[in-house]
Amino acid sequence: MSLQVEKLENNMAKLIIETSAEEFDKAMDRAYQRSKNKISIPGFRKGKATRQIVEKLYGPQIFYEDAANLLIPDAYEKALGECELEIVSQPDISVTQIEKGKPFIFTAEVAVKPPVTLGDYKGIEVAKADLEVTEEEIDAEVEKERQAQSRIVPVEDRPVQDGDITTIDFDGSMDGVPFEGGKGTDYPLTIGSHSFIDNFEEQLIGASIGEEKEVHVTFPEEYHAKELAGKPALFKVTVKEIKVKELPDVDDEFAQEVSEFETLKEYREDLKKQIRERKEKQARTEKEDAVIEKIIENASMDIPRPMIDTQIRQLNDEFASRLQQQGLTMEQYMQFTGQTADKLKEQLEPQALRRIQSRLVLEAIAEAENIQVSDEKLDEEIKKMAEMYKMEPDKLKEYMGESEKEQMKKDIAVQEAVTLVADAAVEVK
Repeated sequence: MSLQVEKLENNMAKLIIETSAEEFDKAMDRAYQRSKNKISIPGFRKGKATRQIVEKLYGPQIFYEDAANLLIPDAYEKALGECELEIVSQPDISVTQIEKGKPFIFTAEVAVKPPVTLGDYKGIEVAKADLEVTEEEIDAEVEKERQAQSRIVPVEDRPVQDGDITTIDFDGSMDGVPFEGGKGTDYPLTIGSHSFIDNFEEQLIGASIGEEKEVHVTFPEEYHAKELAGKPALFKVTVKEIKVKELPDVDDEFAQEVSEFETLKEYREDLKKQIRERKEKQARTEKEDAVIEKIIENASMDIPRPMIDTQIRQLNDEFASRLQQQGLTMEQYMQFTGQTADKLKEQLEPQALRRIQSRLVLEAIAEAENIQVSDEKLDEEIKKMAEMYKMEPDKLKEYMGESEKEQMKKDIAVQEAVTLVADAAVEVK
C-alpha cells in the first residue's frame, strides 16, 4: 500500500491510497468466494462455476464493489497509521481506479485538526459568585426532609378540606349522555392539585365520605378532545376515602430522627454547611464555563465542516443511548415529540461547535503551558476508574491499549488546563 497526502483549503486533506494489483486480485477472489453460492449459471450447480467462468459471462466488474468494500477499511486504517496528520472527521471515500490487473486507488477526504491562535487566557475576569446561605434556604431543606418523613393517615370524622388526599368514583355526562373517558373508579385526587379541569376539586370541599356530589364544570376551549372542548359537563362524584399528610414537628426529636445530630440547631448548622458546599461546587463549574467561553472569544480557529458534522453524530449517538436507558428508541422519541432528524441535528450544532472549540483551546493551552502527564498520574486516574467499575487497577490497565492510555493522558492534560485558567481568573463583583 502507498499513500500520498494532498493538503486542501479550510483544514481539509485528501489521502490518495493505492493498493497493488495483486492485493486487488486477492480481494476479488474473496468477493467471489463470498458470493459464488448465490450465482446461477446454466449448466452449473450453484457454487460450482469457477471465478474465470463467472467473469467471462458477466465481466470482472461483478466483483468490483465487494472487492473494494473488502480492501478500503484495512487500507484506510494502515494509511492512518502512516499519516502524520491529526484527522478529526469520518472520511469521504471516492474510488478513482478500479480495474482487473491494475492497482486499486481510492481517495479519502478528511478534516484535520485546525491550528488555534490563543488570545488572553490568564487573568480572565468573571463575576464573583454569591456563596451566602440564607435562613430561607435552610428552611427549604428542612421542609423537604419534613415532607419526606410525612405519613398518610385516614380521616373519617370530617368532610373534605383543601389539601386532602381523596379517593373518588366519578361518572360524567353532557346533557344526560355519558362521554368517553368520563368515568372513573377508585381515582386518587389531591384537593388543590389542579389536576382536574376547571373548579372540579374545589366543589368537593365539604363533601363527606359516601356522599354523592354533583360537580358542574366547563371543559377548556383548548381541550385535547375536540368534542368536549368548551362544553359544560356534569360529574356525579362519590368520595370514598379522605386522607391527610401528617407532618412531624420540627424539633430536636425530628433532628435525631433524620440526622446524626442531637439538636435541631446542630442539624441546621450541618445543612448550612452542605448548602455552602453545593454552592461552591456549582460556582466552580460556572466559573470554569465562563472562563472557557471568554478564552474561546479571544482565540481564533477555522473549524472544518466535517469536524462539526462528526461531533453532531457523536452527540446524536449519546442522546440515543440515553433514550435507550429510559426504554425509548429514537424513532419513538421522534414520534412522541414531532421532532425530525434534521431538526435534531440543527439543535445539536451549537453544542457540537462549543464542545469542539473548548477542546481545541484547552489542548492549545496545555501545549503552551507544557502540561505533561506522568505515568504516575495516569495510574491514579486508572485506579479511580477501576473503583468505579469495581475492578483491579492492574487488570483494567491490561485491557487498555497504548492509544487509550495516550487519550487518557490528553484528557488529564485538558482538565489540568481547565484548573490552570480557572485558578488564574479574576473574580469581580
